[in-house]
Amino acid sequence: MGEKRGNEGKASPAHGLSPRASSLQRAESALIIFAKAPIPGQVKTRLCPPLTPDEAASLHGSFVLDALERSQEAGRHGSVTVERFLACAPPADHVFFKIMEERHKVRLLRQTGDDLGVRMDQACKEVFALGYQRALLVGTDVPSLPASYYGQAISLLADHDLVLGPSLDGGYYLIGLKRPIPDLFRGIPWSTDQVFPLTRTKAEALGLKTALLPTCRDVDTLDDLLALVNEKGLSARSANALRLLASRLQSRTRT
Repeated sequence: MGEKRGNEGKASPAHGLSPRASSLQRAESALIIFAKAPIPGQVKTRLCPPLTPDEAASLHGSFVLDALERSQEAGRHGSVTVERFLACAPPADHVFFKIMEERHKVRLLRQTGDDLGVRMDQACKEVFALGYQRALLVGTDVPSLPASYYGQAISLLADHDLVLGPSLDGGYYLIGLKRPIPDLFRGIPWSTDQVFPLTRTKAEALGLKTALLPTCRDVDTLDDLLALVNEKGLSARSANALRLLASRLQSRTRT
């Protein structure tokens, strides 16, 4: 998960959730997917060039859809129920998010705060205030993320205070908590290779029992993108999109 957008303004928790929130049966765990709308020039900017802004936005949209589809498998983990949230930027009234809400039956949650840490902390506080016992926060930059990792994270939280899924670039793609812990999100230089090690250091200082998921590669750079082309576990949508982009890039280098 990375810090790659500007402030969207503050919103009170009471107005952060989509209207359908109050009508749903309470689950035990909240899975919060942090996502941005696929707006050209605002997503995957580190891939531009060689990708065009439109190509980067299309790829990002595929990754968001993958995350939503894979997360459906986390709807139930044994006897533990999981409610899915989509933490939106820009605000949740963007047409892309409204379509996702309708098609994927996911609850919309606004991202609020001045940096990624504040936004993640706020999202945790909102779902815990609603009565959820566990919260998993994930991004959309690991399209090959096995759906089973969600269940593993929930199981690990039975005996741990914190679960982290480290990424190869020094960040993390998942964080799981059983209560709000604001200090975990403070003073972190987001979008650097210090995110994961500093979070581990903070967890140790707070006396938190921490479990780790397997390390995964997220997609932020061209090298990440090219490595992903050969990865297994991609959806047909993302695999086809990556092959098309790889073909286009090869054509451009020949001209």
